[in-house]
Order: sequence, then C-alpha cells, then structure tokens
Amino acid sequence: QVQLVESGGGSVQPGGSLRLSCEASGSISSIDDMGWYRQAPGKQRELVAIITRAGSTNYADSVKGRFTISRDNAKRTVYLQMNTLKPEDTAVYYCNAEIRRSFGFPAYNYWGQGTQVTVSS
Repeated sequence: QVQLVESGGGSVQPGGSLRLSCEASGSISSIDDMGWYRQAPGKQRELVAIITRAGSTNYADSVKGRFTISRDNAKRTVYLQMNTLKPEDTAVYYCNAEIRRSFGFPAYNYWGQGTQVTVSS
C-alpha cells in the first residue's frame, strides 16, 4: 500500500505565502519524479512544478519566480513554497509521484487526495 498525504493548504490574501508538503508512505523501493498539479473549478488539472530525484526542476510559466519546488529524499517528501500568491492560484493542489514498490519493477503514478488553496481578499 502506497499513500501520498498532503498538508499545508488554506486561505491567504493576495501577496501572501503558503507552503505545501506531501509525504509518501508505505511499501516503497524508490521514488522517481515528484510534482504538484492543480485544478481550478471548471478547468483541467495542470502541472505546476516537477522535480526529479536528482533535483532538476521544471515550472509552469504562470508560477515561475513565485513558486519553488523541493524534496527531501530521506523523508520521501516533496514541498511547494508558494509566494506572491494571486487569486488565479486558487485551486485544489495535488501531489504526484512516480514510485517503484520493488527494485527492478516499473514505476507507477500515485496521487494525493488534494489540498485546497484559496487566495482572496
């Protein structure tokens, strides 16, 4: 059994900051890419940021310079530091990870349950 558990969402005023965390637990051999996606009401889920096991990162243009993704491989945790938040950042944020449950087996995609981020004055 593998679980991704997110925390850190909430409500904040425009210009504020939030930090999301996502911890993977269960029977895990290794974790490849980890990332954050978001889905606003009436819109498709979109990639926010992704980080490889080695630490290479990629961001959506809309969050470049404001959001920072990082990970702690020993803790099996990925973080998303969100600064200068805007109302258009309001969405449910989902953690995603490519996880190998046993050495030599393929990696499968796992999702967290989602955490709400609301940016409003």
